[in-house]
Amino acid sequence: MKADRLLIDCHVATMVEGPVPYGAIQDAAVVVADGRIAWVGPRADLPAVDAAETERLDGRWITPGLIDCHTHLVFGGDRSAEFEQRLGGATYEEISRAGGGIVSSVKATRAASEDDLFASAMTRLAGLKDTGVTTVEIKSGYGLDRETELKMLRVARRIGREGGVRVRTSYLGLHAVPPEYRDDRAAYVDLAIDDILPAAHAEGLVDAVDAYCEPIAFSSDEVSRLFDKARTLGLPVKLHADQLSNGGGAALAARYQALSADHIEHATEDGVAAMAAAGVVAVLLPGAYLMLRETQTPPVDLLRRHGVRMAVATDCNPGTSPVASMTAALNLACIQFRLTPEEALSGATREAARALGMLAEIGTLEAGKAADLAIWDISRPAELCYWLGKPLLNAACRGGKHV
Repeated sequence: MKADRLLIDCHVATMVEGPVPYGAIQDAAVVVADGRIAWVGPRADLPAVDAAETERLDGRWITPGLIDCHTHLVFGGDRSAEFEQRLGGATYEEISRAGGGIVSSVKATRAASEDDLFASAMTRLAGLKDTGVTTVEIKSGYGLDRETELKMLRVARRIGREGGVRVRTSYLGLHAVPPEYRDDRAAYVDLAIDDILPAAHAEGLVDAVDAYCEPIAFSSDEVSRLFDKARTLGLPVKLHADQLSNGGGAALAARYQALSADHIEHATEDGVAAMAAAGVVAVLLPGAYLMLRETQTPPVDLLRRHGVRMAVATDCNPGTSPVASMTAALNLACIQFRLTPEEALSGATREAARALGMLAEIGTLEAGKAADLAIWDISRPAELCYWLGKPLLNAACRGGKHV
C-alpha cells in the first residue's frame, strides 16, 4: 500500500458507533493517502505500507477533526456593553426590543468592509482551530439587506478558501427585522425570501437555509414560507428552535426534515418525538445557555429516550455566545446539560457532521473518509471535556495536511 503518511505510536478515538467507548483503538496506526484515510486499526494488524513519511506520535490520541456546526463567526463590532446590561439585570428580550441585540450587530456589520469582516472573523477562527476544529458552519444574518447578507456569505466562502478549515454556509435572512422595516415586517419577509435568498443561491454562496423562530423573531408561518422557497432551490434547512419559549420549532423542523433543530431548551416531548421520526439532529449550544443565564436546560433525557442524535457547537456570536473554544463548549455541555464525555465528543464529531449533512465525508475516522485529524496531548479522550482552558491540541490536519 502506497501512502503519503503513516502515523504510529498513537491511540485513536475513531468515534465510530459500537460497543467500544469512543470507538477507541489502543496502539493504533493511521495511513493517509491522497488526503483520505486509507487504513486505520490496531498497529499489530497494519498491512505493508510504503509511506513517504512515517510519524511517531509518542502515545498521543487522534480524534476526527472537531466540527463546529453552529456559528455566527462573521460580524462587525461586539456587544460587550449588552453583556454589562445583562449582568445588571436586563433580559435578552428587553435589550432586543429596545433596539439592541441582533440589530446593533447589523449596524456594525453593514458598515464593515469585506476585508474588515474577514480579518475579525479570522481572529475568532483562531480560537476554534486552536481547540481542534477543522470544519466550521458560518451563518449570515447580521446584514438583513441584500448587499450585506451577500457580503457576509462571500466572507464565509473566503474563510473556506484561506482559513485552513472546511466551511459550510447557512443563509439566515430571517434572523431579525431590520430597523428600516420595523413598520412593515411583511415587506422584509418578502425581501428575504424572494430576493436575497435567490440572489445568494445564484452566486453559489448558500449550503443551507436557517431561520430564527421565536415570538421576538419570526413566526412559524413566516419560516414555513422561507423553507418552502429553500425546497424549490434544492437547499436543506435548519432552525433556531424553541430557545426562549415553546413555539413549536422542533415540530416545524421535523415537518421540513431539517438537518437540525438548534437550542431547543423549551422543546416538548411531542416535538422531540417528531424530530426523532424525521431524523433531525438536536444541536445543543451551552455557550448561549451560560451567557444568558438560562435555567431551562434542553430536554436531554427526552432526546436520549427517543433516540435523537445530539450535536454540540459553540454558537460563536457577538451577543449571546462569545465563545471561540470548542473544548470549552464540550466542557459546558457536560457540566450544564449532563452529557457524558463520549456524548459530547460524539456531538462535536460524528453528530456535528450529521447536522451538516457531511457524515459521508467527515466526523469519524474510517477508511475512505477525509483525513481531517486532531492530535492531542491527552491520556484519555474524556480529557477533552475535562479541562477548561488548558491547551491540549498538538496538531491538526485537514485532508491529511497540517493546518
